[in-house]
Amino acid sequence: MPRVIHFEIMADKPERAIKFYKEVFGWEFNKWNGPQEYWLVKTGEDSQPGINGGLTPKMNQGSNDNTGSRVTNTIDVSSVDEFSKKITMEGGKIVRPKMAIPGIGYLAICEDTEGISFGIIQSDRNAK
Repeated sequence: MPRVIHFEIMADKPERAIKFYKEVFGWEFNKWNGPQEYWLVKTGEDSQPGINGGLTPKMNQGSNDNTGSRVTNTIDVSSVDEFSKKITMEGGKIVRPKMAIPGIGYLAICEDTEGISFGIIQSDRNAK
């Protein structure tokens, strides 16, 4: 069956977003040598589960441009508490604080410096 294999972040200020994701998650960004401003995002080693993606500047088509859809990607972390602190220290926000998902783990919904929503999840089958 089809699976998600790539994500793309559309940012008002790409350098600010790159700094945020590097500092919080340690992701690597490499500028693409193509005809448009674009960075390839490496989120881990190929032997790990997960996907890589890209980052591009948001294309404004008008003063009230809100045409882009938002997708919440969820990121596996070792500690929701630790990463929540990192996120706020780097200018992000915790939109929905840590909550238990029974039998799965702990989840928090966050926003990065660009106002893009994402989730962080800590696996813990004993979560209640």
